[in-house]
Amino acid sequence: MDWTIVFKSLTLLGGLGLFLALILFIAARKLSIKVDEREAQIRAVLPGANCGACGYPGCDGYAAAVAGGKAALNACSVGGAQVTAEISRIMGQEVEAKEAQVAVLICRGGKNEAPQRFQYRGAEDCRQAALLLGGPKACIYGCVGLGHCVKVCPVGAIQMGENRLPVIDEKTCIGCGRCVRECPKGTLMLIPRSKLVYLACVSRDRGKAVKDVCSVGCIACGLCARVCPVAALKMERNLPVMDFAKCIDCGICVHRCPTHSFVDRAPGRPKASINPRCNGCGECVKVCQFKAIEGEPGKQHRVIPEKCIGCGQCISVCPVKAIDLVGALGHAVKTV
Repeated sequence: MDWTIVFKSLTLLGGLGLFLALILFIAARKLSIKVDEREAQIRAVLPGANCGACGYPGCDGYAAAVAGGKAALNACSVGGAQVTAEISRIMGQEVEAKEAQVAVLICRGGKNEAPQRFQYRGAEDCRQAALLLGGPKACIYGCVGLGHCVKVCPVGAIQMGENRLPVIDEKTCIGCGRCVRECPKGTLMLIPRSKLVYLACVSRDRGKAVKDVCSVGCIACGLCARVCPVAALKMERNLPVMDFAKCIDCGICVHRCPTHSFVDRAPGRPKASINPRCNGCGECVKVCQFKAIEGEPGKQHRVIPEKCIGCGQCISVCPVKAIDLVGALGHAVKTV
């Protein structure tokens, strides 16, 4: 064996390897992208849902956008106030946290309320079914009922109920909005978690046209807008549109709606109770839309419990603060 040739070969290969390593080292230094330390810190506090609700491709994309000054600090709806506070601390900026949201179904027309106009035999997919004449349901605006939202929910917070309507587990829902974006009928909506009352109908028809296809659909009578004590409802294109900033969740629209098209998320509502301070002025009687208060002028009035809905309107007008709300612990009644 000629060791001279072996030695030269090893020297040549070693030198070539060293040369290539030097080129790679220089290239890495020249082409490297400096990563903002804040980006890694932000990524560490994000929940990792990668839901896209912030408008960026996953948590990594959002962290990079925030660190680069291109995204709002409070855009993570899943993380809520806690994550917003952490990001604000990292970025050294003060920002108001957005209230956490939850997805709700804004359609009550299941198989028992809204009949089918034809028998659909095809892919069990809402999007494909909706392409066929708007879907098999008689109400062309309503939930198709094939559970596409169930499939796209990243946390398994949606299941199909026996009435062929999606049932949302509010404790599991992270408010990412993916189901809202994917629904071909627009029958899902994000609302603030503290919001109690909302309209559950998307039909643009009115009167008999609605009654013929759904027993709980909004018929555009406008009664809810007329009785709302704070003018939080306004009729637009045959539907009452709610201004959540104005709404006090009194529940009057829920109980006055002739078709029961509103939903009340309150687990329980209190009842009004009139104490001995009452001077019998009768102001509470004037504002009660449910005739739940009775009494003679000048004498202590009384509340009829089975008629009271706990809206709290009587409290706001009582000049002597003689009305209390009892029951439903933890329920805070908003007044004007």
